[in-house]
Amino acid sequence: MRRKRSGAEVFRITGARMGLDEDVRGRQRRYVISMAIRTLSVIATVLLWNVERHLAVVTLVAGALLPYVAVVIANAGRESTPKLPSSFLPPPARPALEAGNLRKTSDQS
Repeated sequence: MRRKRSGAEVFRITGARMGLDEDVRGRQRRYVISMAIRTLSVIATVLLWNVERHLAVVTLVAGALLPYVAVVIANAGRESTPKLPSSFLPPPARPALEAGNLRKTSDQS
């Protein structure tokens, strides 16, 4: 069951990570995009080989390196826990009493 996404902006108010399903879905999406770029790179290599050999070599190298990069990105691990502002508030500073203003109550009588 998929939830409908509304146009309203959602604010994260907790330091909790995103759900595991959402994390895996994001990694799979990045991997598929990388492999699509690799496929386009290999097709460009085939099409450019007899036309522009230097560019074809560049696309061939990109097509050879992209699987490694895609796997590293896909297996990069979960996101780190977002840093929230500290809820610790320092105690308010109390003004010190001046020494000359204090008198004993017995002196006033």
